[in-house]
Amino acid sequence: MRRVFLIVLDSFGIGEMEDAQNFGDFGVNTLKSVSQSPYFAVPNMQTLGLGNIDGVAGLEPVKAPIGSYGRMTEKSQGKDTTIGHLEIAGVTMMHPLPTYPEGFPKEVLEPFSKAVGRGVLCNKPYSGTKVIQDFGDEHIRTGDLIVYTSADSVFQIAAHEEVIPLEQLYEYCRIARNILVGEHGVGRVIARPFVGPVGGPYTRTSHRHDFSLKPPKATMLDLLKEAGKDVIAVGKIYDIFAGCGITEHVYTSGNTEGIERLLEYTEKPFEGLCFVNLVDFDMLYGHRRDIDGYAKALAEFDQALPKVMAGLGEEDILMITADHGCDPAYTRTTDHTREYTPLLLYGKNLAPQNLGTRKTFADIGSTVLQWLGVPSTIDGNSVLAL
Repeated sequence: MRRVFLIVLDSFGIGEMEDAQNFGDFGVNTLKSVSQSPYFAVPNMQTLGLGNIDGVAGLEPVKAPIGSYGRMTEKSQGKDTTIGHLEIAGVTMMHPLPTYPEGFPKEVLEPFSKAVGRGVLCNKPYSGTKVIQDFGDEHIRTGDLIVYTSADSVFQIAAHEEVIPLEQLYEYCRIARNILVGEHGVGRVIARPFVGPVGGPYTRTSHRHDFSLKPPKATMLDLLKEAGKDVIAVGKIYDIFAGCGITEHVYTSGNTEGIERLLEYTEKPFEGLCFVNLVDFDMLYGHRRDIDGYAKALAEFDQALPKVMAGLGEEDILMITADHGCDPAYTRTTDHTREYTPLLLYGKNLAPQNLGTRKTFADIGSTVLQWLGVPSTIDGNSVLAL
């Protein structure tokens, strides 16, 4: 019985890619920036080879890493969650998903507003924590929905939980998802509920829900499921893939719970993939430019690694990677950053090796399929020579 534990440290980039300037990013390096914090401590990932990866700055290499290590290049034309995870799962997107730096056009908003029977506030790129402070009072007074976007391909709807019940907000998101297809097929429609007294301050709740665009073709997850393997999604993985290819899923409230669920699954018998996303790096610390918070979150994960590794069987492998960057020291923007990502690979019977710089994130999906004995039709090549 073989198992793969694939963990995405959401936004943990390790240095700007050669084409980063085409995405408006200059000199970005999430790992290097976070390493400046006094709270930065990742000795277990360092032992696996994190500091030995090509081009890594801010972390010393070790003489004899116990894992294999490599630098992943994003081939797809984007730097967001959806595109990053799709590529990890073997689908490269050579055309960027649509973004709306000037807000959404009438052909999107008018049918949406008519369908939900409510007006729209904001309709521009905005900080998610700031938009509810600036438009929260008007939303409560009028019942109009706060619709906003970012540099990513997202349509976000913020609503007060006492004005718009959660299930109603989710239904509004489903309506938006059905409208946002084709030319306007954004990567995600996101429900952003919040609470607070009239006049504020308002705070977002943990009831966020993502409604993703369905993958354009079969992913690693679909192939595993069709082959009768278990595909377990932890965190927002289920939402990212719109449920496609998933056999079991559990949502989490953040990194701490995600790590707890991961540890629980190391103790459970299954054959296939446990795919975990730890979102706090990105959502709580990267976008909010909180270097110390990011460092503390990395330390928390690193401290749990020995338990995760101890839970691996003789035929199990552990893979640690990321989906994009979000440099918390970058001051030009609070958005994601176009960066290489790490790949750390460990198995009790795998010989450590330098995997070099890979041409696509999709090599991860191909590696998972090879390890689990499932023929691959996805993009990418396995990093293993079995």
